[in-house]
Amino acid sequence: MEDKMLETAVWIAHSLFERNKASGSSANMSFKYDGKIYITGSGTCFGTLKNTDFSVLSLDGELISGPKPSKEFPIHKIMYDKDDEIQAVIHTHSFYSTVWSCAEHSNDIDCVPEYTPYLKMKLGTVGLVPYAKPGSQELFDSFKQNVEKSDGFLLKNHGPVVGGKNLLDAFYCLEELEESCRIAWEIESKERTFKFNKI
Repeated sequence: MEDKMLETAVWIAHSLFERNKASGSSANMSFKYDGKIYITGSGTCFGTLKNTDFSVLSLDGELISGPKPSKEFPIHKIMYDKDDEIQAVIHTHSFYSTVWSCAEHSNDIDCVPEYTPYLKMKLGTVGLVPYAKPGSQELFDSFKQNVEKSDGFLLKNHGPVVGGKNLLDAFYCLEELEESCRIAWEIESKERTFKFNKI
């Protein structure tokens, strides 16, 4: 079972990378199995990810085996603490979700317009988390303050974070979020003037 889950995680990573939805070493992914959390190691690339590139941690975040974990592990931990049904978390810097995260929106608790029904069906509401430097305690604190308000998240000027009941569920939610941001951008960029925030 462990090998199967690792194989699924590696397939997801390669699929995202090959379709330009993850780049360099900026993305991270985790899943829960047998009372432990498996998360991509620090500096790993989704394009070359292997089964051995996962850190294994206790539910409290203590390293059990494998490489140094992603510096954004606390975000994954906050998602797991939010809801026992969340068993996998994916964070990327996919293009349209990141563009959408840079713009000002009137509703930070549900910032992605509902042009199709599928985002709400698969994921739910998408909250916008205020900007803080990646990997910083400020970011983790801000994320924790906002995690109960929405179902999925855009880290402002950074990228999407989604959880799921399993790896494939999280992957499908991430895909739907990116597609919904693409549709919203294609429609609304022709209809209104956006105000974008720099960091």
